[in-house]
Amino acid sequence: MINIYEVAETNKMIAQENLDVRTITMGISLLDCIDSDPQKLYDKVYEKITRCAKHLVQVGCDIEAEYGIPIVNKRISITPAAIVGAAACKTIEDYVGFAKTLDKAAHDVGVNFLGGFSAIVSKGMTPSDELLIRSIPRAMAETELVCSSVNLGSTKTGIDMDAVRLMGRVIHDTAVATKDNSCMGCAKLVVFSNAPDDNPFMAGAFHGVSEGDVVINVGVSGPGVVKHALESVKGQSFEVLCETIKKTAFKVTRVGQLVAHVAAERLGAEFGIIDLSLAPTPAIGDSVADILELIGLERAGAPGTTAALALLNDQVKKGGVMASSYVGGLSGAFIPVSEDQGMINAVNEGALTIEKLEAMTCVCSVGLDMIAIPGDTPTSTISGIIADEMALGCVNNKTTAVRVIPVIGKGVGEMVEFGGLLGYAPIMPVNKFSCEDFINRKGRIPAPIHSFKN
Repeated sequence: MINIYEVAETNKMIAQENLDVRTITMGISLLDCIDSDPQKLYDKVYEKITRCAKHLVQVGCDIEAEYGIPIVNKRISITPAAIVGAAACKTIEDYVGFAKTLDKAAHDVGVNFLGGFSAIVSKGMTPSDELLIRSIPRAMAETELVCSSVNLGSTKTGIDMDAVRLMGRVIHDTAVATKDNSCMGCAKLVVFSNAPDDNPFMAGAFHGVSEGDVVINVGVSGPGVVKHALESVKGQSFEVLCETIKKTAFKVTRVGQLVAHVAAERLGAEFGIIDLSLAPTPAIGDSVADILELIGLERAGAPGTTAALALLNDQVKKGGVMASSYVGGLSGAFIPVSEDQGMINAVNEGALTIEKLEAMTCVCSVGLDMIAIPGDTPTSTISGIIADEMALGCVNNKTTAVRVIPVIGKGVGEMVEFGGLLGYAPIMPVNKFSCEDFINRKGRIPAPIHSFKN
């Protein structure tokens, strides 16, 4: 049984080490809102979101005040919009209207973000999927709180390379459409391989069709807590290092477990999962890169970085699963460049490249995240970066993702400011050699041989 005394034990973590509940995310099924008339669809969607989530923000604030636990974000995820809108949305304009409806609902209930303007196209695109994808640049430019994701591959189905090629263009066009706002539309857009149905983190959250009607998923975060714990075991053995990380992850996850149960009960929703990811922020001391340096690296990106990250990710999972019976989402360590001051420093000092980050994604929770690249990067190169990351996910049977921002009008070494939790980023160089002939092939890459489990 979780009680207030367990939370009291974490007071120091909260006050001094940047422990927080990063998000309470309410997943809402919109399958019962499907309609063949666009306006009726919009009305049904708006009504259900505002009815189900009308108390979400207040409940989050009440729990924060009652238990003394910072809850940074209150968010919503919905059934992938390409499914919900298939019967009604026959033009790009229809899907932009859908996105604006979601944005209005998010504003009216007061949440930070709403995720699920999404399509699942790991094996092929329906006309609805393709329309939604082509609407993304306008949807991201004309809304503030809506986030978009597209799942392009899975271990079971392979990689839809037609969709990969299209997404290279869409990411570029989204950057152009939001160039007057630091190309912010791309910060709200992510592509996945093996996307989880219960991810509470943005921009990739959506409410999978296998989920219940209304579900509460909670994401906890504590890089600063882990860093503080490791400062006391410098130079000690790997066994001591691993035990320290596991014990710390256990305590962090228990906090999230308490918040999730209380929030679900008060909101009349199901409790879904705890996502125990170490999600950094631009705050000093709240950095995954700093943890890697405490483990023994001069800088993140040095030889040994992938091994250190693998150790960290594994111990976080082992500690977390002992604290909650329902661990899900992404759960591990995030390595977003713009949101982690240690990663920014490593890039600026030449220790960290996109190629090294790609290697690190083989063992972390997500993928190439919040990476700024030159605005003149060819769309085929963007697609090539995506294809590489999708292949890592498919072959290794894990979630991988790409969230890159081509910053229009800027080049390598310049900075782009996103603000808030999204931070700022140095623009990183990309490989100049072309992959255009590869990307322009039609069809899909088949599933790996070890996907055949039946």
